[in-house]
Amino acid sequence: MSENHLVGAFLEMMSAERGAAANTIAAYRRDLADYSGHVTGRGQTLLTADRDLVTAYLDRLRLEGLSAASSARRLSAIRQLHKFLCAEGLRGDDPTRIVASPKSRRPLPKVLSVAEVDRLLAMAEAEAAAPARPDKQAAALRLYCLLELLYATGLRVSELVSLRRNAVMRDASFLTVTGKGRKERIVPLNDRARDAVRTWAGTLEKSDIFLFPANGAEGYLSRQVFARDLKALAARTGIGAARVAPHVLRHAFASHLLAGGADLRVVQMLLGHSDISTTQIYTHVLDEKLRHLVETHHPLASQRG
Repeated sequence: MSENHLVGAFLEMMSAERGAAANTIAAYRRDLADYSGHVTGRGQTLLTADRDLVTAYLDRLRLEGLSAASSARRLSAIRQLHKFLCAEGLRGDDPTRIVASPKSRRPLPKVLSVAEVDRLLAMAEAEAAAPARPDKQAAALRLYCLLELLYATGLRVSELVSLRRNAVMRDASFLTVTGKGRKERIVPLNDRARDAVRTWAGTLEKSDIFLFPANGAEGYLSRQVFARDLKALAARTGIGAARVAPHVLRHAFASHLLAGGADLRVVQMLLGHSDISTTQIYTHVLDEKLRHLVETHHPLASQRG
């Protein structure tokens, strides 16, 4: 059978047996036509192509500038084609079986400097202490408490806004946090965060279940309201609102801890990451900062091409 016939038989199976949509079939057809052309250009067929040929094809895609995500999609189509050929008894081995899928490099998280975080906290603290209407002062005090907690603990924003009052332990020295997968962890508070929590908790009603109660259906402050208030604070502080969001403070917490010499495993535990590889992204942030520092300040940097 010719390459076109083999690909056609595969696409018929995808349509008839798996109910693939027309757009999916069209995408497979384009990807596999390109792969088939590469195979025949190397003097082989779809029935004789080996692992080295598949790897060479992926290398070609990379050199042509195709993104890792697009290359991974092509490889997925190629894998399914070769599995089909094996299932049909047309070849006895699958050359894609141990070929690694191209991986996109994870984008580095946005991180504020220590000085910028300090400016945000100072502004929030000043506004919380300033005389104002009771409703405005309560909102300012709540925002200050949220910020101190977020930068002191690195909580996910969903974990932060939904904290229950009984999550505050031992005279506000620790928090019990329920994270992803309903897993609980205990997070310590620094003095500033502890004082902010005590002051804010003193304004709550005895009947309040949540630390940051609200009138919405869930009973606690929404993430959107917190994000809106934080961006407004950033604008008043002179920091671009586009650079600031609740998750940016979580990133700052982790990056600043690591920059100060904290152990990666400890940061993993505090953030509630199940896999340390997720935490390691923050070490890449530090690597980028060090590289930029050397390129900017090394006396010979400007002389090297």
